[in-house]
Amino acid sequence: MFAPAFSAFLFRTGLAVGLFALGLAPAPAAAGGVTEPPAAAKPAKPKAAKPASRRALQRKEKPAPPAPLAAATPEQLEAAERVFYGLHQCEFAQSVDVAISPEQPGYVNVKFGKAVYVMRPVLSSTGAIRLEDVTGETLMVQITAKSMLLNVKSASRLVDECVSVKHHEAMEAASLSEAAASAAAVSAAAAASAAAPHGASAPAAAQ
Repeated sequence: MFAPAFSAFLFRTGLAVGLFALGLAPAPAAAGGVTEPPAAAKPAKPKAAKPASRRALQRKEKPAPPAPLAAATPEQLEAAERVFYGLHQCEFAQSVDVAISPEQPGYVNVKFGKAVYVMRPVLSSTGAIRLEDVTGETLMVQITAKSMLLNVKSASRLVDECVSVKHHEAMEAASLSEAAASAAAVSAAAAASAAAPHGASAPAAAQ
């Protein structure tokens, strides 16, 4: 028969083995009696900043309001009266609309496509009308026969051969004036010939 101390040892050993098999007993310590510390928790990833909304970007990129236009000079007002206003039919089935600016007297709004240019009329020494963009981007030149729109910055032509009703009227008036001047010249020559003495041409004929 086993001694009481040995029986107690077997009882404790059997109980420990049973608990370990059921997963209730702690795992045995690592060699050397040192236990590994628990793994450190991984730091949380910082949340990415949300991109700014389209409305916020539009508010930030909103352009500054244009500077107020200077009052037109008397020369500018006179040039504005000579501008060919109205719809211009241009090459390649394009069009340009020239209208009086409702915001400031003496200025002109030129619409080409979706763009609208505010322009200052200037009368050149040749009689042509120059419509100068207040932003320095474009230039429109109007002569009796046609108008053309230029891009000043790129030194290129935006559209040409633009003709309005005013152009047709000016061309017709110029044609009538030319015809009247020609008829007047013929009449003056005939009158001068009739007023000359009949014998004045005889010596010249003899020679």
